[in-house]
Amino acid sequence: MTGSRAVLSAALDRAAATIGANAAAFGPLFPDDCAIDGVYRPRPPGAGQPTGGNHGWTTGFRTGLLWLAFQRAAQPDLRRAAQRDVASFSRRIDQRIDTDTHDLGFLYSLSCVTAWQLTGDAAARRAGLRAADALLERVIEPAGVIQAWGDLSDPGQRGRTIIDSLMNTPLLWWASAVSGRPHYAAAAWRHVAQLRDHIIRPDNTTFHTFWWRTDDGRPLGGTTQQGFSDASCWARGQAWGIYGFTLNHVLSGDPSFLRAARRCADHYLDRLPADGVPYWDLVFADGCDQPRDTSAAAIAACGLAELAARVGPGDEGRRYRRAAEATAVALARHHTPVPGRANALLLHGVYDWPKGVGVDQANLWGDYFYSEALTRLTAPGWTPYWLLGPGATPAASPADTGRPVRQPVPGGDL
Repeated sequence: MTGSRAVLSAALDRAAATIGANAAAFGPLFPDDCAIDGVYRPRPPGAGQPTGGNHGWTTGFRTGLLWLAFQRAAQPDLRRAAQRDVASFSRRIDQRIDTDTHDLGFLYSLSCVTAWQLTGDAAARRAGLRAADALLERVIEPAGVIQAWGDLSDPGQRGRTIIDSLMNTPLLWWASAVSGRPHYAAAAWRHVAQLRDHIIRPDNTTFHTFWWRTDDGRPLGGTTQQGFSDASCWARGQAWGIYGFTLNHVLSGDPSFLRAARRCADHYLDRLPADGVPYWDLVFADGCDQPRDTSAAAIAACGLAELAARVGPGDEGRRYRRAAEATAVALARHHTPVPGRANALLLHGVYDWPKGVGVDQANLWGDYFYSEALTRLTAPGWTPYWLLGPGATPAASPADTGRPVRQPVPGGDL
């Protein structure tokens, strides 16, 4: 085992142990979006749900962590904890609790879709398809984009898309694959194509959010919600671009999405500080006193690893793979808590700097993508939860959205 592989494998063992301890400590309660000084507490009440209830956009990351730890250790208690979460997500979509968001992909890909792919849970499959149907309700015609947040009648949100949405469209590709119905994939492709053409600037930076006229679909322009300025490049958004465009390329076969991912990756790598962990906005460089965002680094590590596999074994593929490994090693060595002093996995993330939320704190998505990066870099052949299960083919192509698809073969009762 190489030195970096040993570092990453040991880090994954530590992460899995913490995930298991958290599962026992929290029970059915979901943790909050962010930790405070490395310690997660139960999620505050909201959306009509009690303390620890399943609401907000980040709860699926806890479930994804449970599945990762279960695949690592095959412990029955981890599976039971994940399945308990999956039942909660089934109730959430059935009762339409806090579902006015495009983040249904974040929520259901890592919970119900993964449960179906790993265990063949038919109820989880049904919940995943219901979530995909709810996501389709957010398509804004004639632009063909998926509105990010809020009730569709809200004039303050109408026509807004954000780059994070690239991680939500895999739910639609999956839905086409398991249902044989191409309209899910057609909606996903059209949305991603619009972001490909408008959310990436000519200099390969990205807008966080982009707006569209809702009457004729005309693009209006980009702004930011969590970046330093409308003209800057929010680091986590650029990381979403790397990973999201790559995943949508894999699921669609569209080579233009791969080119978009490479544009995002090349700019991201050009702006990295010497230690390989970005500041929260890529406008900042070495020598500044701004906080880092380790969650952006973890997302980028996953995206770069997937991109390397899709680019191939040449110089660019090796460059992306080396960057993914170096990022994961840097996170494991310098941005994780001392064992026993925290229940978070990855410190020094940034949720929303402009609003002063979760600055220099651990967060659930950072923990998840850090663990995913460790898993994919130490377990060759592991299938990311965002991609179709064994035996699946890309759901549809833009040229032939009526092409039949094959249903994924679930991995069996693990």
